[in-house]
Amino acid sequence: MQKDNEIITISDALCVEGGDNGESYTLTPTDNKTVQPIALMRLGIFVPGSKRLPSRGYVSVDATQELGTLELAKSEGYTDISIRGSRLDMSTDFKTWIGVIRAFSKHGKSSNRITLPFTEFAKLTGIAVDDINQRSRDRFFDSLVRLSSLVVSFKNKDGSKVTITHLLQYATYDIKSDTISLEGDSRLWELYSYDHKVLLQLKAIQALPRKESAQALYVYIESMPNSALQLSLPRLRERLNLRSSLSAQNLAVRNAMKELEKIGYLTYSEVKKNGTVFFLIHSRKPGLRPQLN
Repeated sequence: MQKDNEIITISDALCVEGGDNGESYTLTPTDNKTVQPIALMRLGIFVPGSKRLPSRGYVSVDATQELGTLELAKSEGYTDISIRGSRLDMSTDFKTWIGVIRAFSKHGKSSNRITLPFTEFAKLTGIAVDDINQRSRDRFFDSLVRLSSLVVSFKNKDGSKVTITHLLQYATYDIKSDTISLEGDSRLWELYSYDHKVLLQLKAIQALPRKESAQALYVYIESMPNSALQLSLPRLRERLNLRSSLSAQNLAVRNAMKELEKIGYLTYSEVKKNGTVFFLIHSRKPGLRPQLN
């Protein structure tokens, strides 16, 4: 028997209590909004890609602070939590992940293993119908492989107990039936519960085609409290997790902030305190401000 508030499927996590009449309701990802965990938005998991480097590279981040409040971590006394795997980009992998969450929210009401037509999955990622072809099938399946490669490991203080899971447990593409099967780990769906998630508007992402650094910083900034922010240049460099020179990384951050201001998402100023550069975020508008001629 399921306990009250126990999270078995993603639908349990997306259910929110306290609507207009005090009743519960479910957050539903759409073409314009997605539900994303604060941890994945703040950590350097989805980062800008680089066409200049021969390989995609590997990522390893300390997620102890962001994932330490999960029931799995608290109940087992895990104090060392890390995420490792292939670098995930914003242009394909983040869109694929958006599609994965939409697919589970639509089909995973009673099960953590779902199967759906590839064409439907592709549409859930935001791809146009005319762009669904063999090339897009290969690209999305490669992306699912990368998502499945991301290992989330939990370890206690003395290392005597370890739990290992994956951001995406299982993915199968059946060429004959042209279907995709996906499986998630219910222990991670808690990331999508009230205290851990953000309803992320996608208008800014859509307004920044091929501007992956700006997209990544938008996702990061939107995970922050809705108030005036002070973000250091080193922290934004860390979030982008670029592999270029320090000066190139600084330039990428500054250009990304200019892009976010240009599309009407935020207003900011750059200041220097005790030798460290900070960006003061004065205002944010996820729906974007009207552009002035």
